[in-house]
Amino acid sequence: MTTKAQQTSKQAIQTIEAQPKFKQRPHVIQKFGELHSMPIGLPEEAIKKNVECLNQLVADSVTLYFLYKKHHWQMVGPTFYQLHLLLDKHAEQIEETIDLLAERVQQLGGVSIAMPNDVAEMTRIERPPKDAEGVLTMLSRIVEAHATIIKGLREGIELSERTHDSTTNDVLSSDVLPMHELQLWFVSEHLVDIPITDAKA
Repeated sequence: MTTKAQQTSKQAIQTIEAQPKFKQRPHVIQKFGELHSMPIGLPEEAIKKNVECLNQLVADSVTLYFLYKKHHWQMVGPTFYQLHLLLDKHAEQIEETIDLLAERVQQLGGVSIAMPNDVAEMTRIERPPKDAEGVLTMLSRIVEAHATIIKGLREGIELSERTHDSTTNDVLSSDVLPMHELQLWFVSEHLVDIPITDAKA
């Protein structure tokens, strides 16, 4: 039974504007896949296609980021130190491009993919096991993931050029693609099968 004092205390709390209102579940203001109008001089259909392309790149990039982190943590062997550091550096650079891609989605009036469960459903990158794998397998997975994203980036560059979305084109061709090509090169060179020392020397 609620006492008069408790009711008075409850009313006092309700009248304090600074009181946080917990457990809110506000209504959805924009569904994923919908666009709100942005006066940027591009047809809605063109914007829609670019948003879809960008969101796919976000999903794949987030997956690659965590692939890098997984392999950074689980790295072993004689090249542990340099690969441990290299993979972490690459992960940080990937994270920066994720921000660029997701914010471009928002700039176009879309809703960026964000949560891990949604990313897992959408990504085109093969899911690795929970287990720790050998070094060459880990690096091969990273190279394949980069190749998938690079293919998507080239498709996005062609699409944004065709739809006259110059800003998206610039983000993809100037900021994101060169980084992926550089990272793919750095990682793939570790897959060259040569001995560390030359036995003939």
